Amino acid sequence: MKIDILTLFPEMFTSLNHSILGKAKEKQLVNINIVDYRKFSGNKHNQVDDYPFGGGQGMVLKPEPIFNAIESLNKTESTRIILLCPQGERFSQKKAEELSKEEHLVFICGHYEGYDERIREYLVTDELSIGDFILTGGEFAAMTMVDSIARLVPEVLGKEESHKDDSFSTGLLEYPQYTRPKNYKGMIVPDVLTSGHHKNIEIYRKKESLKRTYLRRPDLLENYKLDEKEKKLFDEIKKELKN
Repeated sequence: MKIDILTLFPEMFTSLNHSILGKAKEKQLVNINIVDYRKFSGNKHNQVDDYPFGGGQGMVLKPEPIFNAIESLNKTESTRIILLCPQGERFSQKKAEELSKEEHLVFICGHYEGYDERIREYLVTDELSIGDFILTGGEFAAMTMVDSIARLVPEVLGKEESHKDDSFSTGLLEYPQYTRPKNYKGMIVPDVLTSGHHKNIEIYRKKESLKRTYLRRPDLLENYKLDEKEKKLFDEIKKELKN
């Protein structure tokens, strides 16, 4: 996968050189290219923003640096050009899974009061937001999305199964996890997890996943279709919680 990130602050993305993502770059599983679009401003002062037509507060990002920077990239008809914008679609695990199958992604990090509308209308293929709040710029949103997407690229995590039980990947929150020691200061790991009985472990984890989702994110269950086994477990959970 190739990822281009358009930003005014390239130095912010040094964090992508570490941990799993750094190893993925070393193995050339993911190629991340940081583009300073101030260099594409087309004027001697490298100005990338200007006052909005019609008046108003703040400055607006000009179209020239963004269009020029995009035109400099080796893109194809299938390249996804993503505008990071609070008006965009809410980013989710489902969207991360979708984008992880693409060969080339471009992220545009904005600043100031907003974008010239022509960037949105004539250039981008997607508009994404990480939540209903405002950041000073799109860099942190870009890093969040790139990390979420890149870890799903084949071989990045080593084993394909590594991410399949993650929260949101299955539509539910992940079940509780434990490791050694079994007894730590009187806090004991559930016996079923050390029983070696794989079927019972599977049932326990599914039940805990359903329970955690029901208690913490019941909204996720609105779009989740329970199978017959899950319906029985869910009935057990509700009865237990009433007692």
